[in-house]
Amino acid sequence: MAASSLTLHVAVVLFCATFVRSALGFGEALIAVPLLALALPVETAAPVAVLVSITVAAIIVAQDWRHVQVSTAVWLVLSSMIGIPLGLLVLRSVSEPVVKGALGVIVGGFATAALLNRGSYELKDDRLVWLFGVAAGVLGGAYGMNGPPLVVYGALRRWSPARFRATLQGYFLPASMMGMVGYWTAGLWTPSVTRYYVVSLPAVVLAIAVGRYTGRRIDAQRFLVYVHVGLLVIGAILLLQAVTSRR
Repeated sequence: MAASSLTLHVAVVLFCATFVRSALGFGEALIAVPLLALALPVETAAPVAVLVSITVAAIIVAQDWRHVQVSTAVWLVLSSMIGIPLGLLVLRSVSEPVVKGALGVIVGGFATAALLNRGSYELKDDRLVWLFGVAAGVLGGAYGMNGPPLVVYGALRRWSPARFRATLQGYFLPASMMGMVGYWTAGLWTPSVTRYYVVSLPAVVLAIAVGRYTGRRIDAQRFLVYVHVGLLVIGAILLLQAVTSRR
């Protein structure tokens, strides 16, 4: 692929992924990394996606900090740090297709049930926040997929769209920064990673603005439906990955 075509590919993928993240608060990882990996080595695609994640989270938190449920975000971060070592253990002891298949069934099943029985599932308080944080840490430590448990938790707490987006970014910002430190320590933060990030930054900033504009025009009820549909798509992708990786 020519250099100009490669740069355009990276910019378009990151624009689409950032738009989804900005509008809904999640979902860019399952878009960015697989599509970037079509043209870039995974060890380059993943750090680029994490740098973009830091940028998106920082901008949204800076603009919407009043909507961040700080205590919840702190508990999620702290409990996920407990889950990361467990995730590394899972990575070594359980096959990836089994974990992704089970997660796909759980996430997809929850989303389907929630769509069919609107209003039936709700957590009234944060007493179980640590459980979802640990689950996010386990999946993040094992496969870099810390998002699904957090999205499920936000949906069960029935946060407003603004609180949902802002609180998730309150978690993703420190989590992504820690992930980038890990890439730097491992020598994966290379000049090419920085170059692709910098040339794509205008597209990322534009996508944040467009995504925020779109997200603010979604009412709370429709937003919750979109979140569950997003979870259903994530579950289907995980199941597909589990099936294809067995072959």
